[in-house]
Amino acid sequence: MDAIALSRLQFALTAGFHWIFVPLTLGLIILVAMMETMYVRTGDTVYLKMTKFWGKLFLINFAIGVVTGITLEFQFGMNWAEYSKYVGDIFGAPLAIEATVAFFLESTFLGIWIFGWKKISKKAHLFAVWMVALGSNLSALWILIANAWMQHPVGYELNNGRAEMVDFGALIFSPYAWSKFFHSISSGWVVAAFFVMGVSAYHLLKKNETAFFKKSLKFGAVFGLVASLFLAVIGDSSGIHVAKYQPTKFAAMESLWETQSGAPTYLMAIPDSKNEKNTVEILPIPKMASFLAFHDWNAEVKGLKDFAPEDRPPVGLTFFSFRFMVALGCLFILASIMALIYSKKDTIENKTWFLKILLFMIPLPYIAGQLGWIVAEVGRQPWIVYGLMRTSDAVSVNLTPGHVILSLVGFVGFYSLLGVIDIYLLIKFSKKGPKEA
Repeated sequence: MDAIALSRLQFALTAGFHWIFVPLTLGLIILVAMMETMYVRTGDTVYLKMTKFWGKLFLINFAIGVVTGITLEFQFGMNWAEYSKYVGDIFGAPLAIEATVAFFLESTFLGIWIFGWKKISKKAHLFAVWMVALGSNLSALWILIANAWMQHPVGYELNNGRAEMVDFGALIFSPYAWSKFFHSISSGWVVAAFFVMGVSAYHLLKKNETAFFKKSLKFGAVFGLVASLFLAVIGDSSGIHVAKYQPTKFAAMESLWETQSGAPTYLMAIPDSKNEKNTVEILPIPKMASFLAFHDWNAEVKGLKDFAPEDRPPVGLTFFSFRFMVALGCLFILASIMALIYSKKDTIENKTWFLKILLFMIPLPYIAGQLGWIVAEVGRQPWIVYGLMRTSDAVSVNLTPGHVILSLVGFVGFYSLLGVIDIYLLIKFSKKGPKEA
């Protein structure tokens, strides 16, 4: 591997690992805030126990997740110096706002929430947890605004070989950015919902604190259904933006080689990039690709052959990642509906087969999120900034494979350690239940 490939691998591994922590943080803090809201409104101490138990698991995930995010920004100077020089005037602004505004809002009120029990009023304490939730999601917003600019650059002009910002409003109000934000945070809400349902299912199978975990599971089921349905709606909106602003990515997502009106979608296919065709095409849905792209059954969708081979993303990886992500999204909706029905009928603790499914479903929303990022980032290739700067031109000039291998080994070792610690602590305190909260 050369320095470019190794640098891409390193950033993919570190960013992917960081995203293991982020979605649970984004979703679980909202669930915890909702639980504390119910406690303040009703005075029911079960909601207080729920707040403290799930809040402890949030804090474990948050603390380790913060550490994993720090190393990402170093790579812009170490591995991607040419990129940083070219777009730093634009890309750096939202990252700076995230660090100086959103993260400090989040961390300040987190301290108040942790140490404020019985020291401030219930309403003030509740306000603190909602500010933590706001800060967490604002952090995601600014980072995703920066990433969305790489997908669809706006509000800039080229000057002296650099991209310079001329319209900050265009950057923060980009439709692509907001679609990406809601798509990403709603996937985090789904992660948190199935985490809560899965842990609750474990305890219900063990007949431990049944009333507590039945209520927790129902809480997760309602949140999971709303989040899953919202994710499907915003995912449809994201597809329209991809088709409009990144037609090569959309063509790869559908493995569509020929430009055509009323383009079909294949539920499964096997792309053959070398021969520019699909060797297998299974279960075609007529005109569906046109509808997904433009909400017009007869709209023309550009095929991959309309673009030079060097401008096309890896088709197979993009296509299969998109297909499996959508399939998992449908599964989450179905599972949430079933969990809510069984919870309302008060029969959930007797459905041992379904509880086992919920337990083993905990990793699936994480996988779906990773697949989504593969579609977003691999599908953008060969561009680091779509249509503006190629990935091959963004790597640091004097970087050697040896440099990257050394840091890559260090990152993998460090992150593996953090992963083991996080999984161990989450499992340990999840199994202990609310008595230890």
